Amino acid sequence: MAFQVTLIPGDGIGPSVVDSAVRVIKATGVDVEWETVFAGEEVIKKEGTPLPEYVLDSIKKNRVALKGPITTPVGGGFRSVNVQIRQKLRLFANLRPAISFPGVPGVPFEDINLVVIRENTEGLYSGVDYWVDEDQTAGASVNIITLKASERVVRFSFQYAKEKGRRKVTAVHKANILKCSSGLFLRVAYEVAREYPEVEFEDRIVDNMAMQLVKKPQEYDVIVTTNLFGDILSDLCAGLVGGLGLAPSGNIGEGMAVFEPVHGSAPKHKGANRANPSATILAGALMLDYLGEKEASQKIYQAVGNVIRKGTDVTYDLKEDRNDPSAVGTKEMTDAIIEEIGRM
Repeated sequence: MAFQVTLIPGDGIGPSVVDSAVRVIKATGVDVEWETVFAGEEVIKKEGTPLPEYVLDSIKKNRVALKGPITTPVGGGFRSVNVQIRQKLRLFANLRPAISFPGVPGVPFEDINLVVIRENTEGLYSGVDYWVDEDQTAGASVNIITLKASERVVRFSFQYAKEKGRRKVTAVHKANILKCSSGLFLRVAYEVAREYPEVEFEDRIVDNMAMQLVKKPQEYDVIVTTNLFGDILSDLCAGLVGGLGLAPSGNIGEGMAVFEPVHGSAPKHKGANRANPSATILAGALMLDYLGEKEASQKIYQAVGNVIRKGTDVTYDLKEDRNDPSAVGTKEMTDAIIEEIGRM
């Protein structure tokens, strides 16, 4: 029986990298029926909104979605579609693996295998954001941290660690200064940790965590934190393994999930057959793992790793010299990954 999955191509390079992921998933032999819907900058003129209601309805019906990058205007324009989807569908846990692939140029480590789990619905992204005065010379954003959301994401992290055979959970906070908000998150983390004695637990202050990650990331396994801290630290971890072109993510709720690459829509590269498809392909692998197709998920990770290690059929950002004329395009790298799967 086929899996019914919502497909959101996104903006800019989104349609091309999403097509790559669809092709790679098909190559694994997993039967997926895609329901394609559209969100983002491209649909505003037609729908009057970057997030039409039918997009949310499709995800609610199918319970799983694969989504391309969507443009978010800086300092104005519409509010992030990504944040809206997470909040409207209560996708409370953002899963961001950072895994080393041998052969990636310019990375300081070759043995990283960690996951950042970020609370996805509140904190400084709650939307309580306003001007303090009429002249707009002072702005305020309210950092809302609740017991319910903190307990939910911490428990998810321990359960994830237990199910995946991971050894340790690290809670990241700023409770030394933010006594109420971060203090609440830290208190809840310790309470939940007592229910999982088989999983090692520790906490780190966020600024110290940033330093520790660039010195000895191998010491960390599952990191759980609040929304803003998780947003920042997960990008830091992506940088340690080669950048956002290798950074997939999953947004997980109660019986519902949306998987996507972390990188932006890069509109200047739209249609140029230039973008690295790896992050979206790996997001597809995360989706398959979520659906219980673990063997197919591992095949994708292995195939991507094999292509990167060989270093011939890779996009420009995976070359030592980004101007290397031997770099291939999005389609050609995808073809190479599919060929690797065919050999398994």
